[in-house]
Amino acid sequence: MPLLVEGRRVRLPQSAGDLVRAHPLLEERARLLRGQSVQQVGPQGLLYVQQRELAVTSPKDGSISILGSDDATTCHIVVLRHTGNGATCLTHCDGTDTKAEVPLIMNSIKSFSDSAQCGRLELHLVGGFSDDRQLSQKLTHQLLSEFDRQEDDIHLVTLCVTELNDREENENHFPIIYGIAVNVKTAEIYRASFQDRGPEEELRAARALTGGPVSRQTSQLTCARTLMISIYDAKTEQLRIGPYFWMPFPHVDFWLQQDDKQILENLSTSPLAEPSHFVEHIRSTLMFLKKYPSPTNTLFPGNKALLYKKNEDGLWEKIFSLES
Repeated sequence: MPLLVEGRRVRLPQSAGDLVRAHPLLEERARLLRGQSVQQVGPQGLLYVQQRELAVTSPKDGSISILGSDDATTCHIVVLRHTGNGATCLTHCDGTDTKAEVPLIMNSIKSFSDSAQCGRLELHLVGGFSDDRQLSQKLTHQLLSEFDRQEDDIHLVTLCVTELNDREENENHFPIIYGIAVNVKTAEIYRASFQDRGPEEELRAARALTGGPVSRQTSQLTCARTLMISIYDAKTEQLRIGPYFWMPFPHVDFWLQQDDKQILENLSTSPLAEPSHFVEHIRSTLMFLKKYPSPTNTLFPGNKALLYKKNEDGLWEKIFSLES
C-alpha cells in the first residue's frame, strides 16, 4: 500500500523539497517545527535512543513518557505512531541498512497486540541537511521509498529533512534541528536536546562506532556491520543492553593521538556540522574501546544482558538478571 499525505498517494521519487511543495500542509508543519526553540529534556521518564537503536512503547507505560534522540547531522530521526493505541516507535537511522530497518520499525509497532484497532500509522521524519556528500539526500530517499513499499497505509505527517532542515552560514551548510523528542502520552513532537544519554552511554556508542559506516574511513576502521536493535521491552518496562560483540578497534592508539581536527575530518560524515561535543564524545568512545577491546566477558559476564529499570524518581537503575 502507498505512502500517503493528506489521503493522497505520494509520488516517488521526489526530493524532500518537491514533496512538501506538492503538499503545503507538510511545508507548514516543517516551518513550525524549525521555528520552535530547543527544549532541554531531563532524565525523568526519558528513554534516550542512540544511533542505530530503536525503542517502542505506548501511553500505558508507567515508566517512559518521552522518547528522544539528538546529535543527528546526516542521520534522520524516525517516529512512527499508531493513532489507535498510541504505540510509538522512535529510532535514529544512519543509512546502514535502511531496507532492513524499516520493516523492523513497522514490526515494532505491530508487536502491540491491539495494533489492529481503529486508527492509522503516522510517520514523522526529521534530520539531515544539504551536506556536500549528499548522504542526507540519499537517506531521505531510502526512507521514503522503503516506507512506500510496506503493505500498510502509512500517513506522512512530518517531513523536515535534508534541504528542509538546512541553514547556510558563510557558504557552509548546517542542520537546523539536531534532535527531537516525542511525548508518548500526548503525541507531541518537539525540538529537544538531552544532557543524559544513558544508561551505559559509552558502551552503546562503542557498538555504533564499531558497527557501520559512521566515518569517512569506514573501510579502514570498522570490521562489522551492526544492524539496528530494539533496546526496550515495554511489557516489563526494562531497558536491555547487549550482550554485544565487537572486534578490537583498528589503530585505536593512532586515533587517540590525533588532534581534534584530524578526528573531526576523518571520523565524521559531516565535519563542519557536528555539535561542539562531537570530538570529546569520539575520544571518550575510543578510550572505552581501548579499555574493552573484546567486551563479551568483561562487560557482559556470563554473556548476559545488562538490564535497567526506572526507579521511583524516574531515573534508570540497574537490576539483577536471573537469565542464563
